[in-house]
Amino acid sequence: MTQTDKAAALATLSARRNELERSSIADLFEADPARFERLHVRLDDLLFDYSKQRLDQGALASLIALARASKLEERRAALFSGALVNVTEGRAALHMALRNTGGRAFRVEGRDVAGDVAAELAKMYSFATAVRDGGIRGAKGQPFTDIVNIGIGGSDLGPAMAARALSPFIAPGLHAHFVSNVDGADLGDLVRALDPARTMFIVSSKTFTTLETMTNARSARAWIAEALGEQAVGDHFAAVSTKLDLVAQFGVRADRVFGFWDWVGGRYSIWSTIGLALVIAIGPDRFAEFLGGGHDVDDHFETAPLEASIPVLMGLIGVWNRNVWGCASQAVIPYDQRLGRFPAYLQQLEMESNGKSVTLEGTRATLATCPVVWGEPGTNGQHAFFQLLHQGTDVIPVDFLVASEPTDADARHHELLFANCLAQSEALMRGRSQRQVEMQLREQGRDPAQIAALAPHKTFAGNRPSSTFLYRRLDPRTLGRLIALYEHKVFVEGVIWDIDSFDQWGVELGKELAGRLAPIVADPNASLKPLDGSTAGLISWRRNLTR
Repeated sequence: MTQTDKAAALATLSARRNELERSSIADLFEADPARFERLHVRLDDLLFDYSKQRLDQGALASLIALARASKLEERRAALFSGALVNVTEGRAALHMALRNTGGRAFRVEGRDVAGDVAAELAKMYSFATAVRDGGIRGAKGQPFTDIVNIGIGGSDLGPAMAARALSPFIAPGLHAHFVSNVDGADLGDLVRALDPARTMFIVSSKTFTTLETMTNARSARAWIAEALGEQAVGDHFAAVSTKLDLVAQFGVRADRVFGFWDWVGGRYSIWSTIGLALVIAIGPDRFAEFLGGGHDVDDHFETAPLEASIPVLMGLIGVWNRNVWGCASQAVIPYDQRLGRFPAYLQQLEMESNGKSVTLEGTRATLATCPVVWGEPGTNGQHAFFQLLHQGTDVIPVDFLVASEPTDADARHHELLFANCLAQSEALMRGRSQRQVEMQLREQGRDPAQIAALAPHKTFAGNRPSSTFLYRRLDPRTLGRLIALYEHKVFVEGVIWDIDSFDQWGVELGKELAGRLAPIVADPNASLKPLDGSTAGLISWRRNLTR
């Protein structure tokens, strides 16, 4: 397939949109009673329903043609083969090797890395088990009750999200905490409630130089040293890093340092030793189930036909809504309080991966790329931003996530929660016409003037697309599946947009400037002449406020 084929597929999609504008999603259901049966895919107990998207079989066929024109199948094979798909950094992206429960070989530059992964995993499991059963204790001989992960970005969002999602599986008496913000309140507010003799810190930084992480780590170290003595530091710290010299200088013992590899991107690292705090919290057996869920999706993505692949369909629907319908935003609404951090996790996964404007060839992207991803749990969102989803001027596609049965929660509450999830997706699709509103108001006894005044405000356009993920319950395997589905969705979209989904150069400039500004901010006598007028003015005003 050539760029001409890709352009032709996009042109066909635009034509399909023009056809579909004549029909609503509700009309499509009326025209095809079997629409749900045609437009859902199952992976064991997990069901992906995309029948409420504004598309038909013709649009689907054109999207599959676009995927093939973009060489998705060849690019997928390259990803799994360990090819250097992260072209700007010359690296593979083999996070799939971290959850390789099938025993296959994953090669990086010709070398099978499966043995390295297994060895590091075994080391992490052994350490976590010893912490959990009290074999590893604090300097005063007391077992640990609080595990604090210090990281940022992928070294924080993944394990923090997963620990909250899997909180029913955390061992009794054990608590996992996550510190990321360089704002001193993040760490300070936490440690006020902790007993240093029972607290372990895990410093998660591949380079052991990340500004925010190391600032927090040094403060945590000082807190332990002040409370328990300098000699206690080695008993209360572990590290996930590849910089053994810097870790040793900090005071972490060599047997408490866990590594990972350059072919693991930060936002894809939850499956690696970055998940150490999670492993301690839920235990190695549950973490193995989590890895198994990710592996299930890897196998599905690699082997299923494009037309029946959930991540492929997710990605193509994302492209359809972004590039054909012009939707600049995507909401993710989990009807599960414990998935409260899942949208934030997806923000990094999707927007850091695909928030690019330059193609693999170094040219300006001609297609709009990643939408803004956001969300909060239902039902809270219904009483906040759902007003915008239903009646705002922009159409915002929604992903709903809901379990069939609750995990360690009241079943009656869950029935109401489940009903609300289905009601919102139906309401977004159907809406309510002005005629229906007027009829309802007449039945309420309103007079004609009231009806004329109120009807426009109570009308819902409907025809707003959504997809729904339904699964038996939120457990480690299910969470692993959900994360891996979105990971591969991101890859599919990146292939269509012809961008590198695995680099993140956009975060570097701010880091460089912060490093340059930090000493100027700290020194009240430092010259402001090299700075732009706004930055100089703000620093000057701060100096006035802090005198």
